[in-house]
Amino acid sequence: MSPRLIGVGVGPGDPELVTVKGVNALRAADAVVVPVMEGVDVGRAEATVLHHVAPERIVRVVFALNERTDRARREAAWDAAGERVAGLLRERGTVAFATIGDPNVYSTFTYLAQTIAGLVPGTVVETVPGITAMQDLAARSGAVLTEGTEPLVLVPVTAGSDTLREALEGPGTVVAYKFGRQAAEVVDALRATGRLEGAVWGSSLGLPEESIRPAADLENGPLPYLSTLIAPARRDGGRGGKL
Repeated sequence: MSPRLIGVGVGPGDPELVTVKGVNALRAADAVVVPVMEGVDVGRAEATVLHHVAPERIVRVVFALNERTDRARREAAWDAAGERVAGLLRERGTVAFATIGDPNVYSTFTYLAQTIAGLVPGTVVETVPGITAMQDLAARSGAVLTEGTEPLVLVPVTAGSDTLREALEGPGTVVAYKFGRQAAEVVDALRATGRLEGAVWGSSLGLPEESIRPAADLENGPLPYLSTLIAPARRDGGRGGKL
């Protein structure tokens, strides 16, 4: 049988938000790989997975996720991680890679799968979807992501505050990821576009250190890197007005 690499979304941190299919994939795999940062004992993905599989089945692989400026060093880490996972695929057959959120949304799994395609030709790549941070924040804060014909725009603020501001000037709900170090710029963009009121921010969702507050509190930043913002669409308060 061909080797199988399965990207399993384990959600934003709450172990109860891992899907039944995700748990089954983790438990059935011959090895479960979790990405970790250099110098960090247990990452969020690993902490979530430990609620569902035995620790001796977990393989920790450094992805240099804390490297934002040195592209060569970051890609060297990806290559080394790919070699490690390639070895596991050759030895064991089926490897599950646990990633926070969803494996097809800003996930390190994408880079791993691209590397494995060259190292172990014929590997079957599959993904198991996971609950995203924006879904969890919406549930915990009561924010409605979309109604009727409203668009939903997801923006990584690492792309720049201008990209965020352009999205906020549009008609739909805007979700921002990866903005902890640029909290002040996010507040400025919300205020400039009239979207500060009703916007909500959250981090460490489902964990003991969870924080969910109005976006106006962002002015007290910086915030954790994995922070999520929801700026709901402008609504007139009527029911079904956009259907």
